Amino acid sequence: MSLLVVGLSHRSAPVSVLERAALVGDEQAKLVQDTLAAEPATEAAVLATCNRIELYADVDKFHAGVAELSTLLAQHTGVGLDELTPYLYVHYEDRAVHHLFSVACGLDSMVVGEGQILGQIKDALALGQELHTAGRLLNDLFQQALRVGKRAHSETGIDRAGQSLVTFGLEQLAQGAPVAEWARGKRALVIGAGSMSSLAAATLARAGVAELVIANRTLERALRLAESLVQQHAATPAAIPAEGDETLREPLVARAVPRDRVSAELPHADIVVSCTGATGLVLAAAELRTALAQRAACPPGAHRVGSDVSLLDLAMPRDIDAAAHRIEGLHLVDIESLAEAAAEPSGAPGSSAGAMAADVDKVRTIVSAEVAAFGAAQRAAHITPTVVALRTMAADVVASEIARLDGRLPDLDDKQRSEITQTVRRVVDKLLHAPTVRVKQLASTPGGAGYADALRELFDLDPQAVAAVSRADGSVRAAEQNDPKGGRP
Repeated sequence: MSLLVVGLSHRSAPVSVLERAALVGDEQAKLVQDTLAAEPATEAAVLATCNRIELYADVDKFHAGVAELSTLLAQHTGVGLDELTPYLYVHYEDRAVHHLFSVACGLDSMVVGEGQILGQIKDALALGQELHTAGRLLNDLFQQALRVGKRAHSETGIDRAGQSLVTFGLEQLAQGAPVAEWARGKRALVIGAGSMSSLAAATLARAGVAELVIANRTLERALRLAESLVQQHAATPAAIPAEGDETLREPLVARAVPRDRVSAELPHADIVVSCTGATGLVLAAAELRTALAQRAACPPGAHRVGSDVSLLDLAMPRDIDAAAHRIEGLHLVDIESLAEAAAEPSGAPGSSAGAMAADVDKVRTIVSAEVAAFGAAQRAAHITPTVVALRTMAADVVASEIARLDGRLPDLDDKQRSEITQTVRRVVDKLLHAPTVRVKQLASTPGGAGYADALRELFDLDPQAVAAVSRADGSVRAAEQNDPKGGRP
């Protein structure tokens, strides 16, 4: 195993750099394909989220791999290599495994413990499988990362600390008030209909907004999301009101509009959430000022709840002009302000600091154990083709000797020939059993990769025969992973 990851995240780079380095459209696919075409890499996958870009590869040379992956990231993000390099981090072999498992558990997220990263890891694996850039190592790695992340959430209380970036963003907009209380009765505009926008729309619907407008470039997708939210809202039992609270939950009003109708909807929106894959601004400062002026001319009640507008920008690169921070009447929360809030001790969401620290420690223990187990399994798997090739060679020797015996003793009957054949095979199996079992045990220990080389040298095994076993094993794994009935995550 020669696993290498080169990347940058909110922990290593300012948001201004992450924003410029964001991969949009089909750039992720181009990046992994170009990585696989590069000489040091035999497998590749990319994990790209709103606050991280990481390139994973199986490489045969460490230094050449780091140089090539760094160059590819610079080329595909459009950020010069000299400027990008100070913000890059590099992890190799077990440290790379530890990093991805920590990411999967939410330990490296802007909001510690958030679970959305599991879906993003699943998407990264699916892209690698679709493009055939993820082979045995990366398939095993990413699938195990998904299992480790799910284990962390099911066996610890990390969920008490973890929230989605959407929930954290809405809490920042609410400025200390309960989100449900703050959002109740307001009109919300959600721009985009992808996974993050859909989560934002669903969260706002549960929070009790009076009206929800979904604006998307593809109107059909926005319509499906709006209809789905209305159905879910109708099917969810209303909460029992507290004594003296006669407020009843109103039916959700959800509409879908094309993206070019955003300007017309802005003056009537109290909350705006945007998360698209656009390369340029979706809401410029001038458009926001115009919407505020139109809003001020409208009487409260029929068209708006209050005078101020709350904006949540979850896109990378940003959808909403950062100049909105300086416009009176607007309250903008974006990735940069979320990163600042998450970095403050008081900004960490969830339960008490002590309970959160205990949950994090439990997850770290799980990660360490899983990294050790994964490394042992990979090292043991590395020697399997050599062991198979050895046993195949032994079987060929037995077959050759039995054929020679037939030529020298043609009068043997079938029973005698069968007994001699079984005896020879048992002798060979017994001689090979202890060494092959022991070599697998030794290979699973740190530094055990050299035992495969020693076995090949001692028995003069044909390297092509070992490689053929490896290719066959990889083909079987690929078939299993692409089998829709295989139960893989």
